Amino acid sequence: RSDDGGKTYTPIRPPHGDNHYLWIAANDSNRMIEANDGGATISTNGGKTWSSIMNQPTAQFYRVALDNDFPYHAYGAQQDNSTVKTQTRADGPGITESNWYSVGGGESGWIQPDPRNSDVVYAGSYDGLLTRYEHRTGQMRNITVWPDNPMGSGAEAMKYRFQWNFPIFLSPHDPKVLYAGGNVLFKSTNEGQSWEPISKDLTRDDKSKQGPAGGPITKDNTSVEYYCTLFTGAESPVSKGVIWVGSDDGLVNVTQDAGKSWTNVTPKDLPEWSRINSIEASPFDPATAYFAATKYQLDDFTPLLYKTTDYGKTWKRIVTGIPANHFTRVIREDPSHRNLLVAGTEFGIYASFNGGDAWQSIQLNMPIVPITDIAFHKGENEMVVATQGRSFWVLDDLPLLYQVNPESMAKDAYLFQPKSAYRQGGGGFRLPSAAPIGQNPASGAVIYYWLKDKLKDEATLEFLDPSGKLVKKYSTKEPPKSTLEAGFVMEEEEGPRRRPGARVIPAEKGLNRFAWDLRYPDAVDFPGLIMWAGTVRGPVAVPGKYTARLTVGGQTQTQTFEVKKDPRIATTPEEFARQLAVALQVRDKLTATNQAVIDIREIRKQLNEYAERVKNPKITQAAHALAKKLTDVEEAIYQTKNRASEDPLNFPIMLNNKLASLLSDITMSDAPPTAQQGMVYEDLASKVNAELRKLAQLAGTEVPVFNKLMRDENVPAVVIKQ
Repeated sequence: RSDDGGKTYTPIRPPHGDNHYLWIAANDSNRMIEANDGGATISTNGGKTWSSIMNQPTAQFYRVALDNDFPYHAYGAQQDNSTVKTQTRADGPGITESNWYSVGGGESGWIQPDPRNSDVVYAGSYDGLLTRYEHRTGQMRNITVWPDNPMGSGAEAMKYRFQWNFPIFLSPHDPKVLYAGGNVLFKSTNEGQSWEPISKDLTRDDKSKQGPAGGPITKDNTSVEYYCTLFTGAESPVSKGVIWVGSDDGLVNVTQDAGKSWTNVTPKDLPEWSRINSIEASPFDPATAYFAATKYQLDDFTPLLYKTTDYGKTWKRIVTGIPANHFTRVIREDPSHRNLLVAGTEFGIYASFNGGDAWQSIQLNMPIVPITDIAFHKGENEMVVATQGRSFWVLDDLPLLYQVNPESMAKDAYLFQPKSAYRQGGGGFRLPSAAPIGQNPASGAVIYYWLKDKLKDEATLEFLDPSGKLVKKYSTKEPPKSTLEAGFVMEEEEGPRRRPGARVIPAEKGLNRFAWDLRYPDAVDFPGLIMWAGTVRGPVAVPGKYTARLTVGGQTQTQTFEVKKDPRIATTPEEFARQLAVALQVRDKLTATNQAVIDIREIRKQLNEYAERVKNPKITQAAHALAKKLTDVEEAIYQTKNRASEDPLNFPIMLNNKLASLLSDITMSDAPPTAQQGMVYEDLASKVNAELRKLAQLAGTEVPVFNKLMRDENVPAVVIKQ
């Protein structure tokens, strides 16, 4: 910054490097917005202090890799930031910094977790750097193929040319086999302890393209602009030893014998000097492969996608439906659905359902952003997308894509087969909206259904347990306001909070989505209920086969789906069943207890009204006496002094709160109830039953006596609502 017309300058230190753009307010030079590789940051005092950039999901990822953990992780290298291994779902309300960490390598490289142990990760960076990181020990080894640091030199000085984003990939047939691509392909069978070349130079090796990068004043010899290098590669998941590689100078090569011999199979119509940005070996056929190429660095934004079904002897360009200026970076085939292809372009994402013959956008709610890589997680039927500027995105219900077709869309209503759900969900404390937090997948079973037109009448969605018994029913109409969701309930450790409004299933024209939280109906509550460390929420369904039943216009359709247990736990079906049975028992007793409070208040309300309205000392005295007995029962059941959320700190909680607290304890984990929880329930239930018997005696004996007195005095009787 200069305040004297450029005679002198003072450095300004924004919170991140690689600064790209600075906006200065025309009416206040101290107010600035600065853009960098970490996001955007604001200063109101001329750059002395800056706002945080950590609350912006602006990571620029080069590639994405996945593991087989639960929850599975996504791996990527961020421009001008660290590499990262992050969970794709977390146990809390969202995915936070506690759910990710760096795995070695550097800002630009490919990453490959060891499928045998995801604590071991191979990660690359510029100048050929390759590391092996083990999270358990925190040890990181340099296993660079040729560890002669070429910093400051052009590509011509390197014995082997490694690009800034050089390929690293594991064999799908042998996890001990690791490949790395320079200008030749290298192979290691001992985790990088040694390497052997398994190819000749598979690039054009044009010496005119291998000089120092940049101009005479500023050079950038970090390998980001090294050319005549391998840029992508993959081994066939179907046939061991069939390996495809593509170079940044426009060549495609394949070997069918693990590198003993190679064939240049570059399509004849591929524009010269195209960069082969990604290559995909089909998970169904060893002779089939795809690649995406780019020429944007030569001011050519043409999409370039190619497919072969004969080991590269012939190629077909497959770009119909992709706009002419949407240059292509990546193409992948869904390993669970043959001929379903997904392509990432500079301006979004496209899918083909017919092997590439035609493409259509599947952008949905994703921002318009460059798509740099795509990975499928076969076990979870999900797709993870790496972007340049908006971090990772996950399409978490691929089976829905498989079912969308003209036949289902032609029906008045259609219920799609739901994806399996896990008996697991987010919990814990709420985080502020500005916190750096990633979105969890929906907790529970996600149901999709198609409506040809907007509904005129009620529709219902029901969930049935494995025996066919109804668990929960939802409707398109508003439920009664006296349900739990309309009242107050105490939760978790910090005291009460208001629960959200009652769930109503959507009924819009087109595709509708509803997430069932897997819970049984809640216990009855009442207006103004305040409790501490307890819940009236119904217990969660146990693992098993469930049925979704949609009724629209008198027509019913069903689909089955599975509720799975968290694979990390050892709880048995019998233990799950025991937990559910006891939790429902406690819930039902809590319902009876809270319903008693509702009944008491309704009877007492009428008694008090009569005491004030009827000018009869005998009736007034009887009404007050009966109301006092009812109040004694209520105060034994519920702490009536509670008026605010922290009142339970001052006034002892009563029977309904103790039951709710016990229900919370029993359902807080996937474990059977403890012996002592069962004993506490029996103790509480006996005390509740004693109070309920008192109420029954009052309602069955003393209320009728009072009503007889009212009739004798010719006054309308007290009505007990059923």
